[in-house]
Amino acid sequence: MAGKIQIMETVLRDAHQCLVATRMRTEDMLPIAARLDDIGYWSLETWGGATFDASLRYLKECPWERLRKLRAAMPKTRFQMLLRGQNVVGYRNYPDDIVQAFVSRAAANGIDVFRIFDAMNDIRNMKTAIEAALKTGKLVEGSVCYTVSPVHSADYFLHVAEKLADMGVQLICLKDMGGMLTPYAAYEIIKKIKSRIPLPLHLHSHCTAGLAPMSYMMAIEAGADIIDTAIAPFSQGTSQPATEQFVAALKGTPYDTGLDLAKLSEIAEYFYSVRRNYAEFESPVNNQIKTDVLTSQIPGGMLSNLVAQLRQQKSEDKLEAVLAEMPHVRKDLGYPPLVTPTSQIVGSQAALNVMTGKRYSVVAMETRNYVMGLYGEPPAPVSEEMKKKVLGKKEPITCRPADLLEPGLDQARKEAASFASSEEDVITYALFPEIAKDYFLWRNGRGEQQQAMGLSQ
Repeated sequence: MAGKIQIMETVLRDAHQCLVATRMRTEDMLPIAARLDDIGYWSLETWGGATFDASLRYLKECPWERLRKLRAAMPKTRFQMLLRGQNVVGYRNYPDDIVQAFVSRAAANGIDVFRIFDAMNDIRNMKTAIEAALKTGKLVEGSVCYTVSPVHSADYFLHVAEKLADMGVQLICLKDMGGMLTPYAAYEIIKKIKSRIPLPLHLHSHCTAGLAPMSYMMAIEAGADIIDTAIAPFSQGTSQPATEQFVAALKGTPYDTGLDLAKLSEIAEYFYSVRRNYAEFESPVNNQIKTDVLTSQIPGGMLSNLVAQLRQQKSEDKLEAVLAEMPHVRKDLGYPPLVTPTSQIVGSQAALNVMTGKRYSVVAMETRNYVMGLYGEPPAPVSEEMKKKVLGKKEPITCRPADLLEPGLDQARKEAASFASSEEDVITYALFPEIAKDYFLWRNGRGEQQQAMGLSQ
């Protein structure tokens, strides 16, 4: 059914996460905020994913303060965030009370749409986050992580979407984090979901393999309602298709976005200059169509960070070998979709296999936890050889992983009492204790220095 296509702009989150290793600073976002707010996007992705961790770890910025500043600068546009279900914005499962507190404060600080996913498509790992987000009265977008394997089919993705709809989400997202969705697969899956589930469908993909623009057009024909795009200077490569590209392509059709190309061009001009500020985080893979992603399945956000990590170890020349090893590790682990944290688990283990020269001679703790079932139920069984090597005679758990966790917020509040100055600080500490403590001590020390110098903080 033909209708206006809505746009979610990713430049303030996923686009820079993919292209410049999540390093864009708030100071480069605020000067263009009013113009972004004036465009008429369905939503702006401003938070979540790796931006929370990266703000603390690399930029010495408070992610909550970023959200508040952006919210104040853009009062008209919906703010959307990416939430990793029980992993929140981290890389492991957190207790329910921490998940609930995070969602509540995120909504209070300015998030309007929660895109919630689980790396395994394990609905049990999404339940607490979805219920907490619905309780805030904000929009909840239940995500189906797309991947390709012998156990993933159009009916599989429909089944996950139906479970999400039954939980009360208001939108369904087909999340193609690896850029592997082909045009006709997009058409088949979206047609099937739209025929069975009367909810808006939001499509997310990446241009890594060069497929996303074609897949978006077929998705639109199949009934997709919202697409993710990035303003041209932060588009393509491992990022999303260009916003201007689709505004132009759909103009004058029943799908016309109604957005103004002239206004978008002004925003693009600003971001071309901003991107130059982050040249040191650029990677050659950002400027190439990498069809080998169809084999490695590595998502765009992880690819730029993997390159940066290998570069730090002076092992960038090992990238191709690591990418080639990833499908073997993924198969052994039961074909998980590769998105945080499973992409990091598979990628790190593949890197260990390559660096040591022998598969699984060293097994990362995260890999052990995965095989134990602490990240959820894999789409297919873990190989018996892998289970025996990692677990010995132990049996993996069968319950929801978070059921094994004791509440953690009160303990975090006690531990952070000497340096946390808000409930948001406590939640930050609960999620990333060591990184948060380092940040708070740095922040508080800076404040003392500024006061001594007669400066305002």
